Amino acid sequence: MVGNDIVDLEEAKFTSHWQRPRYLEKIFTETEQQLIKNCTNPFHVVWRLWSMKESAYKLYVQINPSQFYNPKSFECEFEFENGNVKYKNFECKIKTSITSKYILSEARLLDVRMTSEVIEFKDKTYKNQSAVLRNALLITLSELYQLSKEDLKFQKSEFNIPIVLCNSVNMHVSLTHHGHFGAYAI
Repeated sequence: MVGNDIVDLEEAKFTSHWQRPRYLEKIFTETEQQLIKNCTNPFHVVWRLWSMKESAYKLYVQINPSQFYNPKSFECEFEFENGNVKYKNFECKIKTSITSKYILSEARLLDVRMTSEVIEFKDKTYKNQSAVLRNALLITLSELYQLSKEDLKFQKSEFNIPIVLCNSVNMHVSLTHHGHFGAYAI
């Protein structure tokens, strides 16, 4: 099982409200808030922590199907590109890539390499981005497992969790998109 989240840094500059009073208090733990306040690039740390929390949440709801909003309860710690997120009795490993254009975090239970790809979209329409991302995911799955793309069916669970079905077998995947970027993880 996997979870991922991407933040388009250019988009985040224009649409985020992280500097508003009380925003940090609502989203981040005291320790995370101190990290943000004491670092040299608070913008990057805010969005790194956010992407870590979101990718961990996506992994958590694959294991415990549900929907809720409580980012402050997902506690992050990191060193370089590696990190951990804890929520109640749940803990996962996070690998984060930071470029000049985006921040991508990928969550997994075990420290193993996953198959993933970042896609830069030409179109900012949500529907078109979703279609491009799903198609790229299905192509990769068909090549990776030597299956016909037509045998793969993309679905979402009742909790909006993406699943790919192949001959009645669930394949756990994660999709994310924001601004001009999207990514999938297998």
